[in-house]
Amino acid sequence: MSNLTSVSTFLLLQFSDVRELQFLQFFVFLAMYLMAVTGNLLIIIAVALDHHLHTPMYFFLFNLAMIDLGTISVIVPKSMAMSLKNDRSISYSGCVAQVFFYFFFASLELVVLTIMAYDRYVAICNPLQYERIMHKGACLQMVVIGFMASLLYATIHTSGTFAIIFCSNTVNQFFCDISQLLKLSCSRIYLVEVGFLVISFGIGVGCFIFITITYSYIFTTVLRIPSVQGQKKAFSTCLPHLTVVSLLIFSSLFAYAKPPTGSSSTLDIAFGVVYTIIPPMLNPFIYSMRNKEIKSALWKLFNFTIICKIMF
Repeated sequence: MSNLTSVSTFLLLQFSDVRELQFLQFFVFLAMYLMAVTGNLLIIIAVALDHHLHTPMYFFLFNLAMIDLGTISVIVPKSMAMSLKNDRSISYSGCVAQVFFYFFFASLELVVLTIMAYDRYVAICNPLQYERIMHKGACLQMVVIGFMASLLYATIHTSGTFAIIFCSNTVNQFFCDISQLLKLSCSRIYLVEVGFLVISFGIGVGCFIFITITYSYIFTTVLRIPSVQGQKKAFSTCLPHLTVVSLLIFSSLFAYAKPPTGSSSTLDIAFGVVYTIIPPMLNPFIYSMRNKEIKSALWKLFNFTIICKIMF
């Protein structure tokens, strides 16, 4: 393996060398991307325009939708362009940007999901103190702190990854996946980034434990509610969030717990799609499927659009 002390471009993994299949991949990704963008934009617009949704829970949902838009936009458009142009190369700076922004959005999503679990805990387990604890200033402060922490997190990982010397420029994934980039290292400097990843894994596990404990308290409190209708209402505000958290965790485990492969394969791409594209695409539908407030806001928006078309 040649020692490439200076890499100007990376070669990403293609779905297929057959031109027809490349076009197929382009249209499949285009459909998934448009579905994700449309779903998340509808959530953003509905929450922004409907004053009934100006509550902490929907403020966090608004932020989650914006994060999902960012996550899927970091990876999918470039992959679509690669298939359309039959060009698997990405510039060094483009790869750096992908790693940075993907880590930024992924870490910020975990932060927001953890905050949302705390929000549901306070709302159900300590409702009399909810307005005092989860006021507008506190919600904004938590998101800003998460934003700054995610910026720092992404900067550390990006710096640690691209400080190494690469022996090859062929990445066995359809985007600049950090685990695949570390396999291209010529020196032991990559162990520093591996250490950062281990610490990050520990933080992620800590967030998962926090969410699990939080929901154990929530379910205990909900089951004590004498009214069946009250239990259903409480569960309806928690289950979408719990589903999104489970989707994020299991898709990540699905990707990183797979048996290691020595060479590139379509299986690597399949696992990559599962944890980078599927969650941002499904999240808005999970939240709107059983949420009456979101459905009502979207219906009002739809009716308003029809009225505007008729009038103008």
